[in-house]
Amino acid sequence: MTKERRNRAWYGKLDKDGFIHRSWMKNQGFPDHAFDGRPVIGICNTWSELTPCNSGLRDLAEGVKRGVWEAGGFPVEFPVMSLGETQMKPTAMLFRNLLAMDVEESIRAYGIDGVVLLGGCDKTTPGQLMGAASVDLPTIVVSSGPMLNGKWKGKDIGSGTDVWKFSEAVRAGEMTLQDFMAAESGMSRSKGVCMTMGTASTMASLVEAMGMCLPTNAALPAVDARRMALAHLTGKRIVEMVEEDLKPSDIMTRAAFENAILANAAVGGSTNAVVHLLAIAGRVGVDLTLKDFELGAGIPLLVNCMPSGKYLMEDFCYAGGMPVVLKELGDRLRPAKTALGGDISAYADGAECYNRDVIRPFDDPLRPASGLHVLRGSLAPQGAIIKPSAATDALLEHEAEAYVFESIEELKANIDRDDLPVTPDTILVLKGCGPKGYPGMPEVGNMPIPAKLVRQGVRDMVRISDARMSGTAFGTVVLHVAPEAQAGGALALVRTGDRIRLSVSSGRLDLLISDEELDSRRAAWTPDPPHYTRGYAKMYVDHVLQADQGADLDFLVGKDTRPVTRESH
Repeated sequence: MTKERRNRAWYGKLDKDGFIHRSWMKNQGFPDHAFDGRPVIGICNTWSELTPCNSGLRDLAEGVKRGVWEAGGFPVEFPVMSLGETQMKPTAMLFRNLLAMDVEESIRAYGIDGVVLLGGCDKTTPGQLMGAASVDLPTIVVSSGPMLNGKWKGKDIGSGTDVWKFSEAVRAGEMTLQDFMAAESGMSRSKGVCMTMGTASTMASLVEAMGMCLPTNAALPAVDARRMALAHLTGKRIVEMVEEDLKPSDIMTRAAFENAILANAAVGGSTNAVVHLLAIAGRVGVDLTLKDFELGAGIPLLVNCMPSGKYLMEDFCYAGGMPVVLKELGDRLRPAKTALGGDISAYADGAECYNRDVIRPFDDPLRPASGLHVLRGSLAPQGAIIKPSAATDALLEHEAEAYVFESIEELKANIDRDDLPVTPDTILVLKGCGPKGYPGMPEVGNMPIPAKLVRQGVRDMVRISDARMSGTAFGTVVLHVAPEAQAGGALALVRTGDRIRLSVSSGRLDLLISDEELDSRRAAWTPDPPHYTRGYAKMYVDHVLQADQGADLDFLVGKDTRPVTRESH
């Protein structure tokens, strides 16, 4: 007796509607027995030539299909919006929630029983997980994988991280423009995501730590044949997950999110993991808050990868990858179910480290207590974050006068002025770059060092904004200040010359002016007019939550697992 599945409401009816659903699918050459009640597996693909990170996903989809067919399922590939981090303006983050809507409604509307998410580039992985979590059908991830190591002048160079370094070297007169342009061609040598521990590789690592993919998914290079084999095995496994009715809500529990926070600290992961994990948790119904990220504050840095270290993802893979990291975390990991059905501890079974300079032992880390730190205070009453592993130790406790840029345009127009009234101690403040203000919360929080200071050899300063920064970036950068300036947060009221105190050890970020002065400024403040007045961007600005809530749209939080009963004809 064939088990009744969700797809039978599309393909199992012996009436006009069933005829329509089956007949039009048969124009692709599918035989009658493909509609016999076997699991229909959707392959949700973010492949695009405008998303170079995901340019290998068309091939991986074929690997998934082989595994689905082998396990007795029926694979059907469908496209969703693809977010090219390096190509989209004003920022791919503006469209993460739109991708999530696309994924959610596609899964809900089609007659599929389970789904394989093919993503990789920064916002594709969280956007897909958000959408899938809101429908809660059996789901598993295959990431596109990192590029091969960049190469230039006989040495390894890393995506993003070396871009920022080379750019500052050009500004300082230490690198020629000719060399800068030559490095461009050597940096991206294969398909795949940034080969530094940027946001894409961070999210792939955290998906593995949460058990939403098969082991080793995070670090296998995009062009490694073992990734195609992993895709095949994933296709086989999703059919079994449908049989077991193993859903995202069974896997992405609070314990799984806590494991992701611990793993993010251990790998030196991106600050962007905060807004993405908060948003995913909101979809699956886990009450995760910014305070929970303090769980990672005491976890040492184990992975020696850029931007917090010197190696790249290819090296991380060959050293043993995430299974070794999970083994080092050991009993600090919370018991949590995975896509394999067992506990996350099984992902570390048999793990061996082949290069202890790349993945350090827990008792001999690259850096102690390196996890993200949450800051609060009069300048960030709802919170802000900082990544100490990518910062300058001497600046983690700092008090100085602020120099304020009211917009990104003002920063770009003035940062290279020779008469800019700043010193190495000055705290740079940038406004108008939060979810509502930009809109979309772009990766501009790692503001360039003023040109006159770059020429003096300065390479880091305290910088504060309501923006994000690339996971490949580095510096003493305070990010995600909430509420943002455009929402009337205290950041909107900072003026050049105000004193600000940063204390990472005590988790504080304070604007050192009186309450009376702050109230006076607030009374006189008005928000900037919106940059968009129609379309999706207007809807985004009207409904986006603040960074401490994951920057999802307020009406998308949660899930809707009700069956679709109405037919189209």
